[in-house]
Amino acid sequence: MIQDFKNIYIKDVIPYFKVNFQYHNIHQVPKITKIQLNRGLGKAGQNTKSLKKSIDEFRAITGQQPIITKAKKSIAGFKLRENMDLGITVTLRKQKMYSFLERLINLAVPRLRDFKGLDPKKFDRFGNYTFGINDQLIFPEINYDDVSQTMGFNITLTTTAQNPKEGLALLTKIGLPFVN
Repeated sequence: MIQDFKNIYIKDVIPYFKVNFQYHNIHQVPKITKIQLNRGLGKAGQNTKSLKKSIDEFRAITGQQPIITKAKKSIAGFKLRENMDLGITVTLRKQKMYSFLERLINLAVPRLRDFKGLDPKKFDRFGNYTFGINDQLIFPEINYDDVSQTMGFNITLTTTAQNPKEGLALLTKIGLPFVN
């Protein structure tokens, strides 16, 4: 798994960036540093059963225990109290990151309904890419019978790219399918 991405990076990405972006040192070439998955639970965060199901789903998808995010302060208008459970998050690095990226590209993204490609306009100004998934069932680790409610989540690919153009070139060369 990791060897595949290392080979792709060495054989495709580095030469491409040396030619098209005039990088002379291979350490200047952008790379993916981490992948972060976030799910906001809202009212479902109060229900311990749905919170536990979300934690189990993230654990199955990523192979890592998620962190429960909590409210920092009370806001009466939103019926929030301090330290109330609001969502869950997982940060993947190194081997688990590459394993998740491979499953995302090869298994999950092609299973999206009416999928034509990811939107290339969702880069921030630093070259990081964030997109949302509406249904957790696209991952083969999730059993259809165990899901009572479909809940989406956000995926952020953090890169060392300097701008959106470099980030798009990096993720395209690695194999993420973007709309032309």
